Amino acid sequence: MTEALSSAPSSASITTELAMRRTGMAFQRTRMAADRTLMAVIRTALSLISFGFTIHTFFNKLKEAGVLKGTAAARNFGESLVLLGVGMLILGIIYHVRFMLGLRRVRTGMKDEGLVHGESGFPTSLVLIVAVVLLLLGVAVAFSMIGHVGPYE
Repeated sequence: MTEALSSAPSSASITTELAMRRTGMAFQRTRMAADRTLMAVIRTALSLISFGFTIHTFFNKLKEAGVLKGTAAARNFGESLVLLGVGMLILGIIYHVRFMLGLRRVRTGMKDEGLVHGESGFPTSLVLIVAVVLLLLGVAVAFSMIGHVGPYE
């Protein structure tokens, strides 16, 4: 009977283990929150890029049809919206990468100190990959609009 009691984990070790697991899960929740923040940046940037492209194209078509003569201001506004969306996306990606690298450093430090388990991985974020692809598309749209190249010109 005393052997069974002595081999059972102590209350302190159980408490420590549970705290380590909660801390590990907190890192995962923080990572997911950072992904959600980047998704919000993506949504806003996509709205700016698509709305700017639409304004630019719409007023270009009106000029080609002879309905309007001076469309430079509206087209410049459309180009500005696209550039604003691309700039916002660049800043959002930079912020996300810096935040995630800092989070990884803190987690590695805590793992080295034995404060948290290091069993769960920190893979590359799918949201970050989508943001980079959208950035490339946004740059292509901006280049097409400003350089007056592409199928709609």
